[in-house]
Amino acid sequence: MAVFGCEMQPMTTDEATSEAASALLEHNALSRNAMAWNGISLNGISLNGISLNALDANTLDTGNFDAMTAPGPTGDLARQFIRYAVGCAFLPSQTFSFSYTDTLGIVHDMEYRGELGVVPSWATGSLDVQGQQLVTACLAARVNYYEVSVTISARSSLEPLKTLSSDAEVVDYPDVEGAFWGNMFAADPFIVSCYHGSTVTNSRTYQRDCATGHVDESGAVVDCGPIQVVGPCSSYCMSLNGGGRYFPACRARPGVNNALVKTVVTTALP
Repeated sequence: MAVFGCEMQPMTTDEATSEAASALLEHNALSRNAMAWNGISLNGISLNGISLNALDANTLDTGNFDAMTAPGPTGDLARQFIRYAVGCAFLPSQTFSFSYTDTLGIVHDMEYRGELGVVPSWATGSLDVQGQQLVTACLAARVNYYEVSVTISARSSLEPLKTLSSDAEVVDYPDVEGAFWGNMFAADPFIVSCYHGSTVTNSRTYQRDCATGHVDESGAVVDCGPIQVVGPCSSYCMSLNGGGRYFPACRARPGVNNALVKTVVTTALP
């Protein structure tokens, strides 16, 4: 699905179905500083800001999230996080609306529209464990260390991403960069990524360091905020499947729980 940001006009059922025709994501500049445990920030917004425990227990609802309506940088990070979360979870026919007042006293009416629809039921109920994992994986795939937007192909062995990644999309986005998975809603939250060894140079060319690991000024490879880069996918995941589309399953939490989970989002680049 080619994503062109938040569509503010109502969509017909046919339009929503047409737009959800592939698994391309254009807006993937979610800052590593806007992912969090107990909130949304790597560097200061704790889970007291937007309680991920509340997200787990409740429908996505403005009443649960004071940080989302806060003015200033804290609110900006919260709104960025929610925008991307809605894009991952909701269908193009679904929207999430709220208002907030900025530091100048100006009221802003916001509406975020769904994109991929990995867990559309979040609009009316709580996320189960699989839903938590799918939203986590999708959000992690959209984090960019440099906060630049890069179009990626998001794929999975699970629906809807399994069907959305068409043959044409695989041809246009042939370089699988790696995979993302975890559960940021868990009592002990975590996010993991791995890289496809043959495409590391291409991923770094596109400034996609959250699969490969970021090379710091000393030349050391470091994690991407809360995303732990564990190494090559060949060591942690089943081999690429689906005609080279995706890693069908990966170790749930390497070193802690080596059972295989399918709630993995594989990403690919041109």
